[in-house]
Amino acid sequence: MKNKNYDLLRNILHQRRQKLACLINFPVILWSGRSIPRNYPALTYPFRASSHFLYFAGLPLENAAIRLESGKLELFLDDADPSSTLWHGEMPKRAEIAELIGADAAWTMSELKARSTNAATIALQDNLTLLQQSQILDRPLAPPKSPTGIDLELTHAVISLRLSHDAASLVELRQAAAVTVAAHKAGMAATPTAKIEAGVRAAMESVIISENMTYAYPSIVTVHGEVLHSEHYHHPLQAGDLLLADVGAETSMGWAADVTRTWPVSGKFSPTQRAIYDVVLAAHDACIDKISPGVEYQDIHLLAARIMASGLVDLGILRGNVEDLVAMDAHALFFVHGIGHLIGLDVHDMEDLGDLAGYAAGRARSSRFGLGFLRLNRVLRSGMLVSIEPGFYQVPAILNNPETRAQYKDYVKWDELEKFADVRGIRIEDDILVSEGGREVLTGKLPTKALEIEELVAVSA
Repeated sequence: MKNKNYDLLRNILHQRRQKLACLINFPVILWSGRSIPRNYPALTYPFRASSHFLYFAGLPLENAAIRLESGKLELFLDDADPSSTLWHGEMPKRAEIAELIGADAAWTMSELKARSTNAATIALQDNLTLLQQSQILDRPLAPPKSPTGIDLELTHAVISLRLSHDAASLVELRQAAAVTVAAHKAGMAATPTAKIEAGVRAAMESVIISENMTYAYPSIVTVHGEVLHSEHYHHPLQAGDLLLADVGAETSMGWAADVTRTWPVSGKFSPTQRAIYDVVLAAHDACIDKISPGVEYQDIHLLAARIMASGLVDLGILRGNVEDLVAMDAHALFFVHGIGHLIGLDVHDMEDLGDLAGYAAGRARSSRFGLGFLRLNRVLRSGMLVSIEPGFYQVPAILNNPETRAQYKDYVKWDELEKFADVRGIRIEDDILVSEGGREVLTGKLPTKALEIEELVAVSA
């Protein structure tokens, strides 16, 4: 157990719980969760430990809990049944795991109830663990996005810690970013010989799996880029198509990356595709340049909106004054989501907590079409990791809506828009670390310029 890496792990976990102890004065119990059966008990979905548990426990333990109080950590975990050795091999004992993470004490799960008095928690997503939480704490639990009492105090404390990443988390996040960059390059290289979207997906995910990582979210690899979260991979790849790939790696410790690139299946953008791509890229680059401590993230979103609107005016798709177009959300007909989100242990970090994490105190979601999907509305601070992901989408349900057509009839040149029918969806997304000097693009080794993208696809053709 004299492994240098585990010495570093113990040290950072100690620092995190000391910081938590400075923010609250009551005990905390956090659960890891458990595997969920797919169709019979022994066949389960891949296990993913709760991110809040991971932040303080460090290891993706299953069916475990930790108790935090006054900077100390107690581990609750049952040793594996001896009969499981046949199927799963020898598993570390509770005492060994406790040493690895620097626990001050280690107990069986049956002893947790006696140590649960007046403890706060964060409710988990899976119902079995949620039931266990409620039974052990002997009280009902509100959903994690609307906690009350000491659970709310705990939630605010955890948010304040996780908003800015420490050195240990940045090591993991950089690893996830590097593997994600490699995965996207592999996807571009695989495109000329792939027959359907699944072939490109396989090439990208194989890079991630080969590094003993998993994907941070269901991969989006689609010629239907107007479907924001498409999880279908059966469409054929045909000349003239754009392929949108939103794929990110997650390290074995749970830290994520989130990157999107859009490239031409043939290796060459059409003139109309290139024109829209350059508008999206202009918004992407300008928003990244604006990132710095003290900047309002909503202002970055509005900058993207103005650049998108201006570009679409220049292309003859929109007509009117740019500020007026943004004020009436005309840009949102095509740029329908927010400019990005937090990234960390979750790809949309802490979104199980709803807007408690994404929105600063006293702020609420806008009812405006052009602002209502903004996931982050805070002043940026050093150590935050955020995505920047402007996009252009032709969503039939929006653009063919008669009410939409009537509302924007004087501002959208529908005949001109038809000339861009070969652009279903384009998104360009990178992961940006807010630093004292401004920003660092963790995924910056993956090209964004159209010519460089074309070269990466064409080289393998």
